[in-house]
Amino acid sequence: MTYTVNCSILLTELPLLERPAAAKAAGFDAVEFWWPFETSLPTDAQVNEFERAITDAGVQLSGLNFNAGNMPGGDRGLTSWPARSTEFRDNIDVVAGIGERLGCKAFNALYGNRVDGESAEKQDAVGAENLAAAAAGVARIGGTVLLEPVSGAPKYPLLTAEDALKVIARVKAESGVDNVKLLADFYHLAVNGDDVAAVIENHAKDFGHIQIADNPGRGAPGTGELPLGEWIARSRELGYDGYIGLEYKEPQETAFSWAIREHAAG
Repeated sequence: MTYTVNCSILLTELPLLERPAAAKAAGFDAVEFWWPFETSLPTDAQVNEFERAITDAGVQLSGLNFNAGNMPGGDRGLTSWPARSTEFRDNIDVVAGIGERLGCKAFNALYGNRVDGESAEKQDAVGAENLAAAAAGVARIGGTVLLEPVSGAPKYPLLTAEDALKVIARVKAESGVDNVKLLADFYHLAVNGDDVAAVIENHAKDFGHIQIADNPGRGAPGTGELPLGEWIARSRELGYDGYIGLEYKEPQETAFSWAIREHAAG
């Protein structure tokens, strides 16, 4: 099983740049991050420092988010925000550059909450245009843009796999790009009431990435009621061969206890 540790939600007791090494010490060879900078255009020194933390740790950067705004404040992406469209476009080259230097090929573009004063139609048009631009920007390095349904954000319009797949189909129809894929976060889909087993049966071929957490609580696998192992196994049977992102909340001391038990049992 090829797991990748989301170092933006796990190991948070440590400074961000120390987390890749901690993931390596815990036995993992890959990490993923939400956007790790405060702005869409970080300085060269900031980018170099981040990249050095990855390479010095000896891990693979498997996934990186585009700037998603003020996540602690409730933002969930800039992709469909007309007022910040230029900022999103400026971020594309920075993201692709990091990906090129570190060999990262998966880039999550959170769609963005609905904003007051703009119609849903306008936001969706901007979202489709920006997803196409992002897809073109990372295509030169063999990259894929990911689109994710999320939970816990009342103004975020993509709740189910079908919601995201409709946007992906629009982008492909309007722009011809074919490197926008579904990010199937089994936790978010389950919380939002999606039939995760059916999503896997019907759309595993459309998965660009899988992330997991258990429910209730968004904790580590085994702390809740979701059949994560079954869902992962079925996704593999249907052809998904990518990383499984560990995007859950758990103290560092016990963050990977389930993996130790899994290894001992297997």
